[in-house]
Amino acid sequence: MLTSYEKEERKAGKELYQYQKGAIQKIFECFETAEEDYHLLYQLPTGGGKTVIFSEIVSQYLKTRQKKVLVMTHRIELCKQTSAVLTEFGVTNKVVDSKANLDDQRNYDCFVAMVETLNNRLKDDKLDISDIGLVIIDEAHYNSFTKLFKFFEKAFILGVTATPLSSNIELPMTDNYNELIVGESIESLIENRFLAKANMYSFNVGLTSLVVGANGDYTVKSSEELYTNNEMLTKLMEAYHECCKGKKTLIFNNGINTSLYVYDIFKRSGLPIAHLDNTTSKKKRANILKWFKKTPGAILTSVSILTTGFDEPSVEAIILNRATKSLTLYYQMIGRGSRIFKEKDSFNVVDLGNNFHRFGPWGSTNLDWQRIFKYPSHYLDGILSDEDLENNFKYEMPDTIRASFANTEDVYFDINKTYIESIRRGESSKVVLKRSIEQHAKICIENSEDIFDALGLMKLLDDDIDFRIHRYSKCISKSTHNFLTWLKDDYKKKLRFFMRQNFDDIKAKHN
Repeated sequence: MLTSYEKEERKAGKELYQYQKGAIQKIFECFETAEEDYHLLYQLPTGGGKTVIFSEIVSQYLKTRQKKVLVMTHRIELCKQTSAVLTEFGVTNKVVDSKANLDDQRNYDCFVAMVETLNNRLKDDKLDISDIGLVIIDEAHYNSFTKLFKFFEKAFILGVTATPLSSNIELPMTDNYNELIVGESIESLIENRFLAKANMYSFNVGLTSLVVGANGDYTVKSSEELYTNNEMLTKLMEAYHECCKGKKTLIFNNGINTSLYVYDIFKRSGLPIAHLDNTTSKKKRANILKWFKKTPGAILTSVSILTTGFDEPSVEAIILNRATKSLTLYYQMIGRGSRIFKEKDSFNVVDLGNNFHRFGPWGSTNLDWQRIFKYPSHYLDGILSDEDLENNFKYEMPDTIRASFANTEDVYFDINKTYIESIRRGESSKVVLKRSIEQHAKICIENSEDIFDALGLMKLLDDDIDFRIHRYSKCISKSTHNFLTWLKDDYKKKLRFFMRQNFDDIKAKHN
């Protein structure tokens, strides 16, 4: 835990915080005691200053040793950012990109390279790495780096990451690193105002239609089928107005079409929004990010491109308009809003992918990074399936809607319990929806003056009806899209008819 003294010591620029100095000391102690080919992994949350830490390490290393340093990243934007920070720390460095002239490489003691470019240069024997003593790998959880380890069999490798969990379960990080050093926790960084606190808002979403692909995460195709339907787009817009309205907001999607649908619906609502994906030109991207930075309440919808290497402290809200099986991606997306900025000490996170239920709150103290590093399969096996998650859901009526049903003490109806009880009594499963309709009619009529008021209140129950229909479809193991659509329409017709036929009787009993 950080001390009050350390809080006072915080300064701008290159000044290191005490927790950063402590991390550097631990890493240098490992330099002194470990073998020259030791592989060390260092974990620190997004926003904790990993680049600052390893830049100071490079600076000190070059002053005390007669060998050179190589820093590897997985994206060209990170190469340039890393090079700039190294320069701030007095480290003269050369970016080894596809256009770099390496004739002057002897004049440099530090190189910064993207993994694919470096791989090509090494295959072509264009870069002399014979005197590289330290290799630093940024975002080390990506597996693309491991294919280069064979070139550095006599170098100390330092991997840095916010989440020491491999992006590929078949290639656990413990196979490539000897040891993990865990840095300051998110909880401590928030407590001492190095990071902003996340206010989490989770909206339950039915995800059983999603398909998991070969990479272990949900496929773009199945995600787009779910997140581009009207029901999900409406839920997104409602969630934005409820939790993010007027705030500078990042929306993360799984698929370009989804992001374009989001852009369109927000634009038609007169909201200030821009779309960004990996096909956007560099010039247009720069202009969009400049607009986003200077525009209060701006909304930026994107696909994957802003999860790393993007730093905009003025972000006030994050919307996860997607589900992911990746703990790393979950932390990266939320981390985009965690920077302290002026008076900002918290930010809102809207979860539309059950990610909060899957991984726990961002910065959870329940995460044991050492255990995850050593036994990743145990951690992954313990994550609940979407079906298990949804079985634990209970629909909670939003406060704004609940206020319209103030005359009713309890508006919840348990589909699962009713189904089990009906089956045990030998009744048809259809009685479950019949009793649900009766309960919905009751709460509408109890809070109405006449049938027209009751029918108006029924329109507020769309989400509740959807939830009950989905839960019922799981009970009877029948959930095709056409069946669900028909069932919802049939439910609403029967509810309207039942209220018209029974309004007076129910009203009299309530009074």
